[in-house]
Amino acid sequence: MSNLLFHDITEKVIGAAFEVHSFLGNGFQEVIYQRALAWEMMQRDLSFAREIEQ
Repeated sequence: MSNLLFHDITEKVIGAAFEVHSFLGNGFQEVIYQRALAWEMMQRDLSFAREIEQ
């Protein structure tokens, strides 16, 4: 993964996603995963925005 342009942030986001998936597992609606990932990213002090309309 070291050839990625934004290696550090990519690693943090993927880590947050893995944490959510290993905690929740399969079978929930998408919105549950969205909310859980948002919470996890806030806990890791990562800035983000959800579903931005253009």
